[in-house]
Amino acid sequence: MRIATRSSALAIAQAEAVARALGGAEIVSVSNVEGEPGDKARFVRSVERALLDGEADLGVHSAKDLPGEMANELALVGVPEREDPADAFVGGAGTLDELREGATVGTASLRRRSQLLAARPDLDVVEVRGNVDTRLRRLAEGELDGIVLAAAGLRRLDREAEIAFRFGADLMVPAPGQGSLALQARAGDAEPAAAAAGISDQ
Repeated sequence: MRIATRSSALAIAQAEAVARALGGAEIVSVSNVEGEPGDKARFVRSVERALLDGEADLGVHSAKDLPGEMANELALVGVPEREDPADAFVGGAGTLDELREGATVGTASLRRRSQLLAARPDLDVVEVRGNVDTRLRRLAEGELDGIVLAAAGLRRLDREAEIAFRFGADLMVPAPGQGSLALQARAGDAEPAAAAAGISDQ
């Protein structure tokens, strides 16, 4: 079984977890497809292309990255057990209230930005893009007072110890599918569909 994934450390960790659950599989790392910020599909196009071109049998995505529409030639065939769906704060505060007035908090998510400012209008919420390591490095270099990331991603990267606190859903509603992996295959391809179903959590 060949598993297609993006090339970031988190994407590779997620694909390796799926490979272990399957009892072994080859990881096919694909280059990201360029896209405009806000173009959600840019996170999945390269993996979908690998499936459509026959370079891989299963694609692994963060479910929250999937757009609402998918090519007819592809199908969602499984969702392994969900990880922690919460958003997490990394930085020098034990609660949102403990952040100093006007603190600078980084996020690439409009959803997170809106909910942060609804709770704390005084915060300076700035856009921080890049992979998890890049964002954590900017925090470590003192550019920010904190960043908001998915707890699931930090756990999958064995960086859960860096979480200062998790947001309750009453304060920050997670993205749909956050914490879940979505397994994709070519429509009608029975073997990968059966393999994915075997590691799915109904």
